[in-house]
Amino acid sequence: MINEGNLSALLPLLIFMGFMVAIGFWVRRQNAGKNFVQSYFIGNHDLGGFVLAMTTVATYSSVSSFVGGPGMAWQIGFGWVYMAVVQVTAIFLVLGIFGKRVAMLSRRFDAVTVVDIIRERFQSDGLAAMAAFIIVLFFCGTMTAQFVGGAKLFATVTGYSYEMGLLLFGLVVVLYTSIGGFRAVAITDTCCAIMMMVGIALLLYYVLEAGGGYAAIMENIHLNHPEMLEPLSGGHMPVGLYLTQWILVGICTIALPQSVVRGISYKDTKSLHRAMLIGTVVVGFMNIGVNFTGILAHGVLTGPLEGYGGVDYIIPKTIVAALPPALVGFAIIGPLAASISTISGLLIVASSAIVKDVYLHHAEKHGRTVTGRQLRRLSTAATAVIGVIVFCIALTPPSLIWLINMFAFGGLETAFFWTLLLGLFWRRANRLGAILSMGGGTIAYCLTQGLGFKFMGLHQITIGITVSLAFFLLGAYLGKPQEAKVLQVFFPESHDPDPKDWGMEKEPCPLGGGQKYLTK
Repeated sequence: MINEGNLSALLPLLIFMGFMVAIGFWVRRQNAGKNFVQSYFIGNHDLGGFVLAMTTVATYSSVSSFVGGPGMAWQIGFGWVYMAVVQVTAIFLVLGIFGKRVAMLSRRFDAVTVVDIIRERFQSDGLAAMAAFIIVLFFCGTMTAQFVGGAKLFATVTGYSYEMGLLLFGLVVVLYTSIGGFRAVAITDTCCAIMMMVGIALLLYYVLEAGGGYAAIMENIHLNHPEMLEPLSGGHMPVGLYLTQWILVGICTIALPQSVVRGISYKDTKSLHRAMLIGTVVVGFMNIGVNFTGILAHGVLTGPLEGYGGVDYIIPKTIVAALPPALVGFAIIGPLAASISTISGLLIVASSAIVKDVYLHHAEKHGRTVTGRQLRRLSTAATAVIGVIVFCIALTPPSLIWLINMFAFGGLETAFFWTLLLGLFWRRANRLGAILSMGGGTIAYCLTQGLGFKFMGLHQITIGITVSLAFFLLGAYLGKPQEAKVLQVFFPESHDPDPKDWGMEKEPCPLGGGQKYLTK
């Protein structure tokens, strides 16, 4: 089986993955002797602007962005590119809206996860457990899509088996994530993001060359597929699809837990602002560039879609057809890096949801001490178990990986959008509203997805997000207001900041065992 593959295409990828693992071991040595929870799950609040931007971009830009998305652009045309443009704002919005807010709050009560912040805001272990469960559930769906997309690309380009690709990705990602934690993920994400940009540039150049130049490719599309030049793509991109996709992959992505948690980890305000600018430029180049390349691939793959095995195989076959054999191995590192970086980012958040948000909190609440060694073992085990589960699901690969990814996106957005947005910026938000919103909205979204029900042809995210908002408002006005001590911490600007008025001169933060209240 191994001899059937192209070793020259495999070697650059193996070298890159070996480098990833080496970073994991290096970070572990750097973190020796530091607080395990802080260093493992958020990197000691020490990310600079460039690394913060790149890790946020890499986690957000999944393999569906580099395989499924451009494949759809090849099939549909410029309408798909116009839809994807909204993603340019994602990094700017998530860091701009939540970045400084969650960073300040995390330092007030030692929060290291999004679930920590939700628990302290609403003072509910039940809500925190629900949030952790939803994170793990939908992350498994997203990671499955990454494994499948990466393994399909690996098999098509290198000639080795799909199963070998799954095993290789699984071992490497689980290894460096479990060894190095969040900081290793952030640094490897930076490397992955750089390789993504290099891969897009290489592919774009050689696609243009293989197709005879931009003018020749566009002339071919104009003659044979004129509907691809229209915004609605001959009915393939109706206005309703634009609207729901802008909600799904644009506006609501600001509340994805894997992105929001990046705000906890930055070093200072200057780093945050730099990350917002860098991240916007990079994600714009990636999303527009790779989808535009998918359209231009018509100059390379001129046959019907059925002849290539479906949209998920358009980019892999384009790489093989357009690039010189010596560069194929380097070109696939970019899209495979998108898969690896997303999986690692999701794994560390999923692991923290199980170990930090559920197990460690339960142990501390009942007076049990958990050592750093025990936490490391538990975190490694949780990461490995989740990785194995996703690996087993991916052994029977589903088609249309972008649909799987979008389903998971929709579930996470439904659960967390209003809980985070209203919880962090609306004083009236309360425990009952958050519980009803997260639980009711997620159930409504999953039921409508399972039944295939759509309102006016719109994606089920519109139902989920609307039901979630309705439940939140209902609970906010029917339930009890949140405790004053909670509001004093989350909304200090509406209170007298003098600690003497609070009776807190020498008292810790009134919320769960954190640091003393910080006024800056």
